[in-house]
Amino acid sequence: MTPNPTSTLTRRIVIAMLAGIALGSTLKQSGPPAWAQLYLLDGALGVVGALFVAALKMMVVPLVFVSLVVGVTALSDLRTLGRVGAKALALYLATTALAVTIALALAAAVGPGDGFDAGKTDASFSGKQAPPLTEMLIGLVPTNPVAAMAEGNMLQIIVFALLFGVAVTMSGARGTHVLKLFNDLDAVIMHMVEWIMRLAPYGVFALITRTFATQGLEVLLPLASYFLTLTAALAIQLFVSYPLLLRLLASLSPVTFLKKMRDPAAFAFSTASSGATIPVTLRTVEYKMGVPNSIAAFAVPLGATINMDGTAMMQGVATVFIANVYGVDLALGDYLLVVLTATLASVGTAAIPAVGLVTLAMVLGQVGLPVEGIALIIGVDRLLDMMRTTVNVTGDCVVSCIVAQSEHTLDRTVFDDPAAGSVTGATRRPSPSAPA
Repeated sequence: MTPNPTSTLTRRIVIAMLAGIALGSTLKQSGPPAWAQLYLLDGALGVVGALFVAALKMMVVPLVFVSLVVGVTALSDLRTLGRVGAKALALYLATTALAVTIALALAAAVGPGDGFDAGKTDASFSGKQAPPLTEMLIGLVPTNPVAAMAEGNMLQIIVFALLFGVAVTMSGARGTHVLKLFNDLDAVIMHMVEWIMRLAPYGVFALITRTFATQGLEVLLPLASYFLTLTAALAIQLFVSYPLLLRLLASLSPVTFLKKMRDPAAFAFSTASSGATIPVTLRTVEYKMGVPNSIAAFAVPLGATINMDGTAMMQGVATVFIANVYGVDLALGDYLLVVLTATLASVGTAAIPAVGLVTLAMVLGQVGLPVEGIALIIGVDRLLDMMRTTVNVTGDCVVSCIVAQSEHTLDRTVFDDPAAGSVTGATRRPSPSAPA
């Protein structure tokens, strides 16, 4: 029996990730010799990891723009586009509110930070000012689409692609010629994504090894209560909340879904970037889960930009942790304010670098906690960022599947097929009109 190329690639990625954790932790524990630091960690692994992430980011803008134009033209009318967008945005906000509520409830029950000595760290943190809502709304429309693409401003790219796709649809015969070109570009770009995926095990191994060789596991010990509480909250969202939403809102098998999430989860964990994982996420929801391109091309980039379930959970647990460290009692109103601020911030600060720390500074300011408390958790933030990015990307896929099922366009044959999504099938995309 011929092995499934998809499962083979996934197995190689998982093995590479585990090997990277083992090697990196061993090097950190023993202290890498000078030659290993220079030629292995900073040299070979540094170059391979950086090239892998650069290759992924290279594909994000052309893939999102071309796929979204193709997807918009596949929709029957503008009302369908508006309905899909409203559903996706509502679900992203709802899952974020649910996530931060779970995190706050768990943190309040566990009490991370009790007895923690804030004097043990000399780290510092300077919060950045978030832009006002009016500036964020004005910034949605690019004054220069080419500059937006060069800077990777995803919200502006989405807006321009939507407008361009609508214009193509309304341009009659001339628009048909343009659409044929974009369909061909879409197939070519997907082939390029496949090439990068074949190199994924090497890139994942390099990234994970360097991360654990730098961070190590001993960095977790002083912040064990915070780290474990947030890890548990993320696990609840990943293995309880999302499966329930899939079952209740879309009647889909959570087990099948989680099995098909292995590739994007591994990419998200190793890169700690929802944006860099977009090519893999798009490929997964379309080829493995049966979501039509008309929905996936909109929901996935939007989710990578505004969906911050894992980040919102970090903000909830970190708020309780910092409050306990500084001996501040949070009232019920404070908890509700954290939920509201973290949920709205997932949209309002989407384009800011280091958005997790920026929104956390906003949340702390709303409940009267010192922003300097963020310095206490910076030491373990990289490892937690890898995990919460995995949750964020999973949320993108969940919302894509639910929206597609609600529109009766999810291809259940593809979703239920464990062998769907072969890496050799770069040009095989589910039909936009596939039956539910």
